[in-house]
Amino acid sequence: MRQSANLTGEYMLVKKGDVVRAIREKLENSVEAKASDTRFPAYLFETQGEVVDIKGDYAFVKFGQVPTPNIWLRLDQLEAFK
Repeated sequence: MRQSANLTGEYMLVKKGDVVRAIREKLENSVEAKASDTRFPAYLFETQGEVVDIKGDYAFVKFGQVPTPNIWLRLDQLEAFK
């Protein structure tokens, strides 16, 4: 279980099995975005993703509504899906 800060500075605990989505502002302004294509698909921000694994500051997230590969995202780029 790891802590992740959202945009308001509040911390949430992230653990395997949690339902999350990516935070657009944090992902678009990240080092990862600058290293590759910055046009992220909408499903990262609009659909539910399940945390499959956590290693260090990263979570392996599976988005199941569309047939896509799982993706590693930094914990601070995630928020609980509501």
